[in-house]
Amino acid sequence: MLAGGQNIQGVRDFKAGQQIAAEGRFRTSIKTNPQNADAHYNLAVTLHRRGIQNKDQQTLAEAEEMYHRCIDLNGDHIECHRELTVLLAQTGRSDQSFKLLKNWAIRSPESPDARVELARLYEEFGDADTAEIHLHEALNRHSTHPRAHAALARLNERAGKLEAAAANYQQAYRQNRDPKIIDRLARLRNYSGARLASDGNDDSLSTASGGWIRRY
Repeated sequence: MLAGGQNIQGVRDFKAGQQIAAEGRFRTSIKTNPQNADAHYNLAVTLHRRGIQNKDQQTLAEAEEMYHRCIDLNGDHIECHRELTVLLAQTGRSDQSFKLLKNWAIRSPESPDARVELARLYEEFGDADTAEIHLHEALNRHSTHPRAHAALARLNERAGKLEAAAANYQQAYRQNRDPKIIDRLARLRNYSGARLASDGNDDSLSTASGGWIRRY
């Protein structure tokens, strides 16, 4: 309970811009419970941000170590894999970013999340075709996976396949009521004026607002 409390307070400090205080909370949480993967992740993110801001290679090296410890404790930690790929790319090691996510996909063959993150990386490097392949592989493993549908919707939208994009966004929203999807659906309506597909079980897309919440 003490470790969890320190971690939660550290998240609050981080959101309030108190990075040094947050770092201390996360270190205390890890000391109290060395098996807490999220505390390692949160400390890594805090160090990562400070290292980039200050161009401090030593701090970035510690952030990288904390990301790896997080993954050692939770081999399917989505955010940790994602942020570590960012750090590797930022430090000129994009090849290791791809290797990290490919190894995750091999290690967890039934995980759709590994393939969604790999697709995200390919998309960011301009390879939409390979990204789409990995997203379809994710959906072959979990046909209603909301993040895979949302990512595929984004690819379809950018390719001008607006009806397909709308169908994917609707599927993603049914599984995970992410308010950001509402805005994307509304944008598609404005762009195309097309009627969105309905399966007879239409969910009301009421106006909502949401914010980014760091996991703990």
